[in-house]
Amino acid sequence: MVPERLRPVLAEVAPLAERFAVAGHRLYLVGGTVRDLLLGRALEHSDYDLTTDARPEEIEAVVRPWADAVWLQGKRFGTIGARHRGRDYEITTHRAEAYHPDSRKPDVRFSTEVEADLSRRDFTVNAMALALGGGELPELVDPFDGAVDLATSRLRTPLAPEVSFSDDPLRMLRAARFLAGYGLVPEAEVVDAVRALHPRLEIVSAERIRDELDKLVVVPQPEAGLRFLVETGLAEEFLPELPGMALEVDPIHHHKDVLAHTIAVVAKTRPERIVRLAALFHDVGKPKTRSFGPRGKVSFHHHEVVGARMTRERMQALRYPADDVDAVSRLVELHLRFHTYKMGWTDSAVRRYVRDAGPLLDELNELTRCDCTTRNRRKAEELSRRMDTLEERIEVLAAREELSRIRPDLDGNQVMAHLGLAPGPVVGQALDFLLDLRLEEGPLGEAEALRRLDAWWAARTA
Repeated sequence: MVPERLRPVLAEVAPLAERFAVAGHRLYLVGGTVRDLLLGRALEHSDYDLTTDARPEEIEAVVRPWADAVWLQGKRFGTIGARHRGRDYEITTHRAEAYHPDSRKPDVRFSTEVEADLSRRDFTVNAMALALGGGELPELVDPFDGAVDLATSRLRTPLAPEVSFSDDPLRMLRAARFLAGYGLVPEAEVVDAVRALHPRLEIVSAERIRDELDKLVVVPQPEAGLRFLVETGLAEEFLPELPGMALEVDPIHHHKDVLAHTIAVVAKTRPERIVRLAALFHDVGKPKTRSFGPRGKVSFHHHEVVGARMTRERMQALRYPADDVDAVSRLVELHLRFHTYKMGWTDSAVRRYVRDAGPLLDELNELTRCDCTTRNRRKAEELSRRMDTLEERIEVLAAREELSRIRPDLDGNQVMAHLGLAPGPVVGQALDFLLDLRLEEGPLGEAEALRRLDAWWAARTA
């Protein structure tokens, strides 16, 4: 009897499997779909990965009459892509590739055996396949006991970890995501291999490392994965600022370990990429700005400014899109702004906070709330109350003044017409003056704005 959770998957892939069977080939479902089906989880991916004994040209011949679209970019590596009724399929000839020590590209060798293909997979929990036999019940192919490892929460590689990580060093970083995302415990041999081989990550492109980091930070509980990066030395290869935050803890003055605090903040924030990255980087400037005052008092003056610059540099090195770099570094720069609120904020200060946060207001508030990891219940409750109050004031002002669209009461054309100016820097200065008024006093109305503009212009030209 087919398990209920498997029925919709089989309904989609069985017709394709029948086509391969008619052509004399076997088709196997592999990858995360098999793993998540065994776990009873919602499928992580919207596409299907399959492998077959058919060669690339044979795969293409089978899928072309069936697919709505076919792409061949990976054909030389044995992969044919296809889309059918909105679903993407990647069908790959069984492979037995190995990477050269100094290369990012695999030396592809095809195989006729699915077991050989599975042996080159990253971890045993991903080295399983469902043999699709047309209308028959699929058979689990599990030569490396991946199902047992899933059940016992064990992270292993099908071959020796030194072989697996030498073939594709990104697998070392992927290990962090799997032990965090699936609650797996790495075998000692896996940990030892990462400690020995992490310098090999240098041959992996920044883009692939970035994408894997993104996947790690958004798992619901990323703490174990982040600690794995630091403890194995892997973070030194692409994010040295992370282990750099492991400052010494002083029990006398109650100094926090910045790394432990950072990991706790990441875990507290919602699993959304930009806010999680901001949490990861928010205190990255502390090691560079740490100073000691009287009686050993520690301070980190301007660590948010230094941290924002460091964040920008590191994210650019990892080839993040410019919009991501701007958003995360801006959140790092602003993450302490709220703490001046304990001295009391005017409406003007609230407007400026909203204006400076811009479209990142929700993320900034989330980061600010989660930045509190104190065990002192009174302090935590006080911060939460102040944040509640600020958000209530933002809501009231937003309803009254449309804070999300704060603009001067006059636009550039009105300024030029009223003062008889041509386009130029003076018009921008006038608009800056009017925006400051808007932030300080709220909406003025056109008549009052023109009166204030006249006064500003008269003082300037006196």
